Amino acid sequence: MPLRIVVLGDELVAGVGDPKALGWVGRVVARTIAPEPPVVLTLAMPGETSTELAARWEAETLTRLDPAADNRLVIALGRADVAAGLSLARSRLNLANILDSAAQRNIAAFAVGPPPGRATDNLRLSGLSAALGDVADRRAVPYVEAFAPLVAHDQWLADMAASDGVLPGQAGYGLIAWLVLHTGWHAWLGLPSDAD
Repeated sequence: MPLRIVVLGDELVAGVGDPKALGWVGRVVARTIAPEPPVVLTLAMPGETSTELAARWEAETLTRLDPAADNRLVIALGRADVAAGLSLARSRLNLANILDSAAQRNIAAFAVGPPPGRATDNLRLSGLSAALGDVADRRAVPYVEAFAPLVAHDQWLADMAASDGVLPGQAGYGLIAWLVLHTGWHAWLGLPSDAD
């Protein structure tokens, strides 16, 4: 059965700032070895909060699913909740609603947390990432913790310093892709683990 993967998120899903225009999604798809290449549909909305994502995910996703495919959903949560001042409770509820609704529709989900951003936001981003990870864990949904491994990573910091401090470049997107690929991606897709 062919794979169809819908990826929802913000500008990081679109790979904004990557000189190779691949972002982390393109790098992950390039390393996803399946009997039939998956159809990957990236639905990015720059600056989107989890509230906005929760409001649009069904309308945009359901029209793109294929009844003859193994349909999957990737929720890539960005940093906009922190910038918008959303409470952790609201962010948790937004993700919970998405994951619960996807489960009711028998759509397997995978979640990617926010990476580090500006130093002034990182304390709140750390809390947000942990809260979102807890929501995913409670639902047995794979969750990529992108914040903790990257917050003090030399290559991430250098990449962010070379840009505007908000968007990663080629190296930063490569690091996020590595984390996704090594946090159960292939197992979630039912592909051999040696593909990692």
